[in-house]
Amino acid sequence: MTLETGADAPDVTAPNQNGEEVSPAFEEPTVLYFYPRDDTPGCTVEANQFQRELETYRDAGVAVYGVSTDDVDSHREFRESEGLEFDLLADPDGEVADAFDVDVRSGATARTTFVLADGEVKAVYEGVDPDGHAREVLQDALEEGIATLPE
Repeated sequence: MTLETGADAPDVTAPNQNGEEVSPAFEEPTVLYFYPRDDTPGCTVEANQFQRELETYRDAGVAVYGVSTDDVDSHREFRESEGLEFDLLADPDGEVADAFDVDVRSGATARTTFVLADGEVKAVYEGVDPDGHAREVLQDALEEGIATLPE
C-alpha cells in the first residue's frame, strides 16, 4: 500500500539524468511524481505539463522531481528531447518506489504523485490522469498552504 498522508517522508537517493546522486530535501515543499516510462504518450504529456508549470512551482518554493525505473541514459535523452528543466531520478532497481510503497509491475512504476514538506507526506495522488495533473497538484498545494506564491 502506498505511503499515506502524514507518514514520514523516507530518505532516498538516486541518480539524476546526469548520473549525479540526488537526495531530495523533503523538509522543503517537494513534488515527487512516479511515472511508468520515458518517451511514452502519457508520460510525455505529464512531464511537459510539469515543465509548463515549473516557473510557478519554483515561485511557490516547490521542487519537482520525476521518477521512473528507466536508467540515467534514458532520462537524459527524454529530458533533452522534451526540454525539461527539472531532475528525472533513475530508479532501475525500484528502490525509491519501494521506499514510497509505489507498485512496480512489469518493470514500470504506477503513476503516483507525492507532495512532501516538513519531512512528511502531505498529499498522495494515485491512478493519476497525466493531462491536467501538474496544475491540479500545484493548485492543491497552494490551497492547502503547503506552498505560497509571493505577493
